[in-house]
Amino acid sequence: MLYSWVVAPTCLPLVLRRCHACASERFRASGKFRVNAHHKLIDVWLLALCTVCGETAKLTVLERVNVRSVRPELLDRLHGNDPGLAAELLQDPVVRRRNRIALDWDNAWRLDTSGSDHLDREVIDISVRFAARVPVRPVRLIAEGCGLSRADVERLITEEKLVSAVRLSGKLSGDFTFTLKL
Repeated sequence: MLYSWVVAPTCLPLVLRRCHACASERFRASGKFRVNAHHKLIDVWLLALCTVCGETAKLTVLERVNVRSVRPELLDRLHGNDPGLAAELLQDPVVRRRNRIALDWDNAWRLDTSGSDHLDREVIDISVRFAARVPVRPVRLIAEGCGLSRADVERLITEEKLVSAVRLSGKLSGDFTFTLKL
Protein backbone atom coordinates (compact mmCIF):
# COMPACT_ATOMS: atom_id res chain seq x y z
CA MET A 1 0.00 0.00 0.00
CA LEU A 2 1.26 3.46 -0.90
CA TYR A 3 1.01 6.07 1.86
CA SER A 4 0.92 9.76 1.05
CA TRP A 5 2.63 12.62 2.87
CA VAL A 6 2.19 16.30 2.02
CA VAL A 7 4.66 19.12 2.64
CA ALA A 8 2.56 22.27 2.98
CA PRO A 9 3.59 25.86 3.66
CA THR A 10 2.23 27.37 6.88
CA CYS A 11 3.20 30.97 6.12
CA LEU A 12 5.26 33.03 3.68
CA PRO A 13 9.00 32.34 3.89
CA LEU A 14 11.44 34.98 5.11
CA VAL A 15 13.14 36.97 2.37
CA LEU A 16 16.92 36.99 2.57
CA ARG A 17 18.17 40.41 1.53
CA ARG A 18 20.38 42.98 3.22
CA CYS A 19 18.56 45.89 4.92
CA HIS A 20 20.07 49.24 3.98
CA ALA A 21 18.98 50.75 7.32
CA CYS A 22 20.28 48.26 9.89
CA ALA A 23 22.30 45.61 7.96
CA SER A 24 19.90 42.82 8.97
CA GLU A 25 19.45 40.13 6.33
CA ARG A 26 15.86 39.02 6.93
CA PHE A 27 12.60 40.52 5.73
CA ARG A 28 9.06 39.35 6.33
CA ALA A 29 6.86 39.64 3.24
CA SER A 30 3.79 41.61 4.24
CA GLY A 31 1.61 40.10 1.51
CA LYS A 32 0.72 43.63 0.40
CA PHE A 33 1.42 45.15 -2.99
CA ARG A 34 2.08 48.71 -4.08
CA VAL A 35 0.67 49.43 -7.52
CA ASN A 36 1.70 52.65 -9.22
CA ALA A 37 0.45 53.71 -12.66
CA HIS A 38 2.09 56.30 -14.91
CA HIS A 39 -0.41 56.98 -17.68
CA LYS A 40 -0.27 53.75 -19.71
CA LEU A 41 2.56 52.14 -17.73
CA ILE A 42 2.36 50.30 -14.42
CA ASP A 43 4.87 49.39 -11.70
CA VAL A 44 4.11 46.79 -9.02
CA TRP A 45 6.11 45.96 -5.89
CA LEU A 46 5.62 43.36 -3.16
CA LEU A 47 6.30 45.01 0.20
CA ALA A 48 8.55 43.34 2.79
CA LEU A 49 9.44 44.55 6.28
CA CYS A 50 12.85 44.17 7.95
CA THR A 51 12.54 41.78 10.91
CA VAL A 52 14.85 43.99 13.02
CA CYS A 53 14.07 47.65 12.27
CA GLY A 54 10.80 47.43 10.32
CA GLU A 55 12.18 49.24 7.27
CA THR A 56 10.12 48.58 4.13
CA ALA A 57 11.72 47.04 1.06
CA LYS A 58 9.98 47.01 -2.30
CA LEU A 59 10.46 43.82 -4.30
CA THR A 60 9.87 44.57 -7.98
CA VAL A 61 7.14 42.45 -9.57
CA LEU A 62 6.37 44.51 -12.70
CA GLU A 63 8.37 47.46 -13.97
CA ARG A 64 7.16 49.93 -16.61
CA VAL A 65 4.73 47.45 -18.16
CA ASN A 66 1.88 48.56 -20.41
CA VAL A 67 -1.33 48.32 -18.36
CA ARG A 68 -3.20 46.66 -21.22
CA SER A 69 -0.72 43.78 -21.26
CA VAL A 70 -1.55 42.85 -17.65
CA ARG A 71 -4.43 40.37 -17.30
CA PRO A 72 -7.43 41.95 -15.51
CA GLU A 73 -7.65 39.09 -12.99
CA LEU A 74 -3.98 39.66 -12.08
CA LEU A 75 -4.66 43.36 -11.56
CA ASP A 76 -7.62 42.48 -9.32
CA ARG A 77 -5.42 40.16 -7.25
CA LEU A 78 -2.72 42.84 -6.95
CA HIS A 79 -5.20 45.52 -5.87
CA GLY A 80 -6.79 43.06 -3.44
CA ASN A 81 -3.43 42.18 -1.81
CA ASP A 82 -4.02 38.47 -2.50
CA PRO A 83 -1.75 36.50 -0.09
CA GLY A 84 -1.76 33.52 -2.48
CA LEU A 85 -0.35 35.75 -5.22
CA ALA A 86 2.37 36.95 -2.85
CA ALA A 87 3.36 33.32 -2.21
CA GLU A 88 3.36 32.55 -5.95
CA LEU A 89 5.51 35.57 -6.77
CA LEU A 90 8.04 34.86 -4.01
CA GLN A 91 8.57 31.41 -5.52
CA ASP A 92 8.91 32.78 -9.06
CA PRO A 93 12.59 32.45 -10.08
CA VAL A 94 12.34 35.55 -12.29
CA VAL A 95 11.16 37.72 -9.37
CA ARG A 96 13.83 36.27 -7.06
CA ARG A 97 16.59 36.84 -9.62
CA ARG A 98 15.42 40.37 -10.48
CA ASN A 99 15.43 41.36 -6.80
CA ARG A 100 18.54 39.35 -5.87
CA ILE A 101 16.76 37.58 -3.02
CA ALA A 102 16.68 34.09 -1.56
CA LEU A 103 14.02 32.51 0.64
CA ASP A 104 14.35 31.05 4.13
CA TRP A 105 11.74 28.31 4.61
CA ASP A 106 12.75 27.36 8.18
CA ASN A 107 9.60 27.08 10.34
CA ALA A 108 7.38 28.00 7.36
CA TRP A 109 6.12 24.51 6.45
CA ARG A 110 4.61 21.39 8.01
CA LEU A 111 4.50 17.71 7.13
CA ASP A 112 1.08 16.04 7.03
CA THR A 113 1.50 12.25 7.35
CA SER A 114 -2.14 11.31 8.01
CA GLY A 115 -1.24 9.29 11.09
CA SER A 116 1.45 6.78 11.95
CA ASP A 117 -0.50 3.52 11.53
CA HIS A 118 1.90 2.55 8.71
CA LEU A 119 4.93 2.30 11.01
CA ASP A 120 4.06 -1.23 12.19
CA ARG A 121 4.57 -2.76 8.73
CA GLU A 122 7.77 -4.38 7.48
CA VAL A 123 7.88 -2.54 4.15
CA ILE A 124 6.42 0.95 3.72
CA ASP A 125 6.02 2.75 0.39
CA ILE A 126 5.52 6.49 0.83
CA SER A 127 4.82 9.21 -1.72
CA VAL A 128 5.82 12.72 -0.69
CA ARG A 129 3.96 15.54 -2.44
CA PHE A 130 4.87 19.22 -2.19
CA ALA A 131 1.95 21.67 -2.09
CA ALA A 132 4.47 24.44 -2.86
CA ARG A 133 8.13 24.46 -3.91
CA VAL A 134 9.50 24.27 -0.37
CA PRO A 135 13.15 23.15 -0.40
CA VAL A 136 13.51 20.53 2.36
CA ARG A 137 16.07 17.87 3.13
CA PRO A 138 14.47 14.44 2.51
CA VAL A 139 16.37 13.02 5.49
CA ARG A 140 14.68 15.57 7.74
CA LEU A 141 11.25 14.80 6.27
CA ILE A 142 11.64 11.07 6.68
CA ALA A 143 12.97 11.44 10.23
CA GLU A 144 10.04 13.67 11.19
CA GLY A 145 7.44 11.53 9.45
CA CYS A 146 8.67 8.22 10.88
CA GLY A 147 9.64 9.49 14.34
CA LEU A 148 13.31 8.64 13.81
CA SER A 149 16.50 10.61 14.36
CA ARG A 150 18.32 11.93 11.32
CA ALA A 151 21.25 9.67 12.19
CA ASP A 152 18.90 6.65 12.10
CA VAL A 153 17.62 7.71 8.67
CA GLU A 154 21.21 8.12 7.39
CA ARG A 155 22.03 4.64 8.75
CA LEU A 156 18.98 3.14 6.99
CA ILE A 157 20.10 4.76 3.71
CA THR A 158 23.62 3.36 4.14
CA GLU A 159 22.22 -0.12 4.90
CA GLU A 160 19.97 0.22 1.81
CA LYS A 161 16.84 -0.26 3.92
CA LEU A 162 15.66 3.16 2.74
CA VAL A 163 15.66 3.51 -1.03
CA SER A 164 14.37 6.05 -3.51
CA ALA A 165 14.72 6.87 -7.19
CA VAL A 166 15.87 10.38 -6.20
CA ARG A 167 19.03 11.34 -4.32
CA LEU A 168 18.11 11.71 -0.63
CA SER A 169 21.07 13.96 0.21
CA GLY A 170 20.78 17.71 -0.28
CA LYS A 171 17.43 19.46 -0.65
CA LEU A 172 14.38 18.63 -2.74
CA SER A 173 11.31 20.69 -3.58
CA GLY A 174 9.60 18.26 -5.92
CA ASP A 175 7.50 15.17 -5.36
CA PHE A 176 9.26 11.86 -4.73
CA THR A 177 8.63 8.36 -3.38
CA PHE A 178 10.67 6.12 -1.13
CA THR A 179 10.53 2.62 0.32
CA LEU A 180 11.44 1.88 3.94
CA LYS A 181 12.21 -1.69 5.05
CA LEU A 182 12.02 -2.00 8.84
